[in-house]
Formats: sequence, structure tokens, C-alpha cells
Amino acid sequence: MELLSTPHSIEINNITCDSFRISWVMDVGDLDRVTHYFIDLNKKENKNSNKFKHRDVPTKLVAKAVALPMTVRGHWFLSPRTEYSVAVQTAVKQSDGEYLVSGWSETVEFCTGDYAKEHLAQLQEKAELISGRMLRFSVFYRNHTKEYFQYVRMHCGNVMKPYLKDNSGSHGSPTSGMLHGIFFSCNTEFNTGQPPQDSPYGRYRFQVPAQRLFTPNTTNLYFADFYCMYTAYHYVVLVLAPKGSAGDRFCQERLPQLDLSCNKFLTCGLEEGELVYRHAQDVILEVIYTEPVDLSLGVLGEISGHQLMSLSTADAKKDPSCKTCNISVGR
Repeated sequence: MELLSTPHSIEINNITCDSFRISWVMDVGDLDRVTHYFIDLNKKENKNSNKFKHRDVPTKLVAKAVALPMTVRGHWFLSPRTEYSVAVQTAVKQSDGEYLVSGWSETVEFCTGDYAKEHLAQLQEKAELISGRMLRFSVFYRNHTKEYFQYVRMHCGNVMKPYLKDNSGSHGSPTSGMLHGIFFSCNTEFNTGQPPQDSPYGRYRFQVPAQRLFTPNTTNLYFADFYCMYTAYHYVVLVLAPKGSAGDRFCQERLPQLDLSCNKFLTCGLEEGELVYRHAQDVILEVIYTEPVDLSLGVLGEISGHQLMSLSTADAKKDPSCKTCNISVGR
């Protein structure tokens, strides 16, 4: 049988967190003969992976020949925000079950995307199932080292400035490495109604009245992530963004927006003429505020508890096997 031409001019488009569309060019004479496509897909850091030693052994992904472009999809081998290399080979399955194969095409590289809003909505639904009842609170707080707050006072005009979010949490979160903000907490202890005295981030705590950062007329609230770190407790990441700010515009395009007075995580609403704030009891909330915060808006003091480094979420990796906080798309 006449040899097959080598595929060339590969094009990759319509890239999502767990799929992409691929097309290539092959000789017209091959179009009616080709029965299968072999696709060699590798993470970019593994770009020197061995090709198969024998031309008659199928590669990682085998697909029956269809009209191009074709969609490659699968969360079991594609992860979000990950660089891949891909090459293709065409084949004709012969009567004896063996394959006549073409040469390998050139290798091209691409990067998968972040979670889309519909994926984050699935994460949100999972988080809502375990969020628990809502408890009242009155302050947002930020723990850090004494040196951090000294630096803010001496070199930043007493203003905490937003910084780029790290890669903690879900690998597909569109906020990681993209959104600037300041992390705050608001969880309280069930028995006291006050913030806990222990913290993984430092023994100094800045507390600001909740209404200074979060009011119905000036603030939008977004769901950003849900994850755990191989532990029984789970984290929910929310974003508080002043309306019309750069952070707000970023979130409107990428994150599900929450109803301020009626959601399962963090609420603000009038009760008997008073603004009342509540947080979910059974998850640990990480609240990103997207604008600078002046220390004069709150109070700074030292906590009496311990610095529990094991609870730090800095660059924390999500447990990909947890059935509670993972969804069936790119991991």
C-alpha cells in the first residue's frame, strides 16, 4: 500500500480548561484512506518524552478519523492552565489489524485555559452543600508579622496595598496569578463569636469594622474558589470589590456574582434598621479585597494565641482526589 503523507500545518484553537480543537493538513489522496488519528500529547515540561519505538504501535490518544477540526476533550489527561505539546500521526487500519502509519507531524505547543464561569458555578454548588449555618460577625481581620505592619507604616504611607494572588487553591481558578487584592478573614469562634486567637500568618492582627469594606451600595461580592489541602476542613475564596473598580471589572468577566443579602457564604443585610453581617460556620472563608486599605480604618494589635504554620494556605496545593471539592472538568 502506498505510504501516507506526513500531517503538517497543525492549528490549535477553542482552548478551554479541559479541551481543545485541532486540525492539520494532509494530502488529498489520503483523505479517503485514513481510518485513525494518533495524537501524542505531553505536558510541556516533559517535552523530551520518547516517541514510540515501533511505527505500528498507537500513541497515547487514538481516535477514529473524523472531519477536521476535531475536539480533544478529557479531564483525566488535560489540566487547566497547563502547557502542552502535541504532534499527530495518521493511520490506515489494515485487514490484518496492523496499521500503516504516516510520519509524525511537527510538534506545536499550547496552554489550556482557566475554569470558566460554569465550572466555578459547579464548585460553588459543592461549597454550598457544606457551608453550614450563618453566624454573625462584625470585623474583617488580617494577620501578619510585626515586620509587615512596620513596613506598611514606614514605606507605604500607612496603606496596605493589593498584591498578586498566589497559586493556592484550585489549579483552574482564574484569580491565581491574575487578581490583585488583600486577604482578609472573618470567621469567628462558635463559642465566643470573636475571631480566633491563633493564626498561621503572624501574631499581629489588623481588624477593620465590616462596614468599612462591605456595604450593599458600594460593593460587589464574587465566588472564586473551593478547595482543601488533604484535610477535613475546606476553604472558600470570595472576592469583595468596590463597584466599578478594576478588580470589579476583572471579576464580572470571570467569576459568579453572589447576592449580598442571600448566599451561603457571606452576607450583608438590614435587620431592624441595622446592617448585619454573617459568615458560613463550616467553611474557612478567605476574602480578597481588591483595593488598598489604610490602617487608620481599623485597629492593630497582638493576638494571644499561637502561629499555626501548618494551617497556612500560601501556595497551597488542592487535594485532587477529594470528592467534596473537585468537579469533573480539568483538574
